[in-house]
Amino acid sequence: MIILPSEQTKQENYKLLIGSVLPRPIAFITTKSNSGVVNAAPFSFFNVVGTEPPLLMISCIRKPGGIMKDTAKNAIESQEFIIHIVDEENVEKINYTAIDAPEDVSEIELAGLNLLPGELVQVPRVAECKIAMECRLHRHLPLGESDGEPNVDLIIGEIICFHIEDELLEKGRINAEKLKPVGRLAGLDYTTIGSVFEYQRPVYSRGEE
Repeated sequence: MIILPSEQTKQENYKLLIGSVLPRPIAFITTKSNSGVVNAAPFSFFNVVGTEPPLLMISCIRKPGGIMKDTAKNAIESQEFIIHIVDEENVEKINYTAIDAPEDVSEIELAGLNLLPGELVQVPRVAECKIAMECRLHRHLPLGESDGEPNVDLIIGEIICFHIEDELLEKGRINAEKLKPVGRLAGLDYTTIGSVFEYQRPVYSRGEE
């Protein structure tokens, strides 16, 4: 079957994207507004961008009418935010932060999560998360257009501080089985990492020609 995005609605294309690109890691992001309200929200349009400096990206699709989400707005205005990794132990509470709370209400309090101060940023981190990465805004790219307005904000953050629970670190590496990360599928579905297997990367040799 051949499907042309130009012949579909935004929602139809969205369903194909989230059903094809999976599992997706989840970024649980805390930001702080100019008035001091701590905002928290999960995003599954999230991944690594680079390693020197360490860069992460999140994509915030705007609300109808081109209205920027609180996470993007706060990150751009304050130039800082914290990205947490979602795991099996905190996913239920983090999912609750997706509630459509008004701008002056903190999702953290509604979900019953606890905050700890950031080390290098003014934004607090979430105590229930085993991994948190304090970020400084590296770049903001408004992308796509709908009626002359961008429809997504690409936020790239430079990690300036890692918070990692001691039990996860083994010779400088993260033990994924101890972290128990959770990923997003389509619709309301989540997934765990399941079985882990390894493939050696092949090395080309001209003698094999």
